[in-house]
Amino acid sequence: MVTACSPHKILFIASVYSHLAVCHIPFMKLLQEKGYEVHAVASSAAGRQEEVEAAGVICWEVPFARSPYSPANIQAFCRLRALLKEHHFALIHVHTPVAAFMGRFLAKATNQGAVLYTAHGFHFYEGAPRRNWFFYHTAERIAARWTDGLIVMNGEDCENAQRLGFKPRENLFYVHGVGVELEHYSAPPLLPTTDGSNVRATLGIDRAAVVVTCVAELNENKNHDFLLDAWCEVARRCSHGHLLLVGTGEKAGALRKKVEQEGILRVHFLGYRRDVPQILWETDIAVLVSKREGLPKCIMEAMAAGKPVVASNVRGNRDLVEDGRTGLLVELTDVPGLATVLEKFISDSQLRNTLGATGREKVQDYTLGKVLGEMTGIYDCYLK
Repeated sequence: MVTACSPHKILFIASVYSHLAVCHIPFMKLLQEKGYEVHAVASSAAGRQEEVEAAGVICWEVPFARSPYSPANIQAFCRLRALLKEHHFALIHVHTPVAAFMGRFLAKATNQGAVLYTAHGFHFYEGAPRRNWFFYHTAERIAARWTDGLIVMNGEDCENAQRLGFKPRENLFYVHGVGVELEHYSAPPLLPTTDGSNVRATLGIDRAAVVVTCVAELNENKNHDFLLDAWCEVARRCSHGHLLLVGTGEKAGALRKKVEQEGILRVHFLGYRRDVPQILWETDIAVLVSKREGLPKCIMEAMAAGKPVVASNVRGNRDLVEDGRTGLLVELTDVPGLATVLEKFISDSQLRNTLGATGREKVQDYTLGKVLGEMTGIYDCYLK
C-alpha cells in the first residue's frame, strides 16, 4: 500500500551508485536546497554509495545489471516495485538504459509523480550495430509513453529524440552535460616538487617528458585496446612519451597482460584516483577513443585544465572537440591515424598550447553553474 503522497520526496534511479556519485550529486544537493527529501536507487556493486549517502541522500539497494539480458534484473524489478508501492515521489529522475526503462514503467504503474529521463548517450547512434537499433531504439519507443520529460546532451541524440516524438522546450530539453567545476582546474592543485608529492615524481617521469592521459573506465566501450595498439608505435618512436591510464574496470587484467606480453613501453596504470585535477595539470595531452559517448565529462575536465584532446570521431566527443581547434579527431580502428595524431601533439608544444587554450574557452559553456541553471528550470517545470 502506497504511503500518503508527499510533495517533498524525489527519487534518482541509475544502474550503479558510481554513476550517481560522478554525475549527479550537485543536482541532488540543488533539490535538497529547495526543501526536497532526496532518495536514490542503484546497485552498490561498483562502489561509491557512501559518497551519495554523505550528501544526505537516502539510498536503497536494488541489484540492477547493465545487461538487459541478465536474470539479476528480475530481482531488481521486484525490489524497485516494492519500494514504489511503499513510497510516493513527486518526481522520479532516471538514468542509464536498463534502470531507466524499468524505472519509467514502474513509476507509471504505481502512480508516481512526473518522470524525467536523462539520456547520457542513446545506445542507438550513427554507426551502432543493427542489434542496438533493434533492441534499444525499440525500447525507447515503448518507454516514450512513460516519459514526461527527456533530457539530452548532444546534437545527434536531440535529433533522434525528436524522431521518437519528443518536442523541444515542451518535453525535450538539451543541456550542456553534467557540468564541470572550472575552479578545480583553473590552477595547479599542487606546486611541482621533487619529493614525490606530484604524479610525475611518484612515477619517475621527467619534467621534460610528454604525458598523455586517458581518464576512463577500463571497459570494452572505452576502447583501450585501440589506444594501446597506437601507443605501441608511438612509444617506439617517441622515447620521451608516457601514457597514463586512470580508472578501473572489468578489462584491467586483460589490458595489463596486453602491455606486458607485447612489450608496450611507458604505460602506467594508475587505477581509481581522487586527484584527477592534479593528474590533468601534469598532463600534456588528454585522449579518449571510446566507441560510444554521450557528452564525456573527462573531456570537459581536460579542456577546463587547458589541455588539448585527441578523441575518436563519435557522437558526444565531436560535440566538444572541434577538429583542429580544441583538439584532433581520429576515426575508430585507424591505428596509424591515431599514432600520427599523438606523435604530432608530442612533437609540437605550440600546437598543444594553442588548442588547449581554445578548449578552455569553449568549455565555459559547460560549467556546472550553467548546467545547474538549466536543470533548475527543468525541475521547476515538473515540480510546480
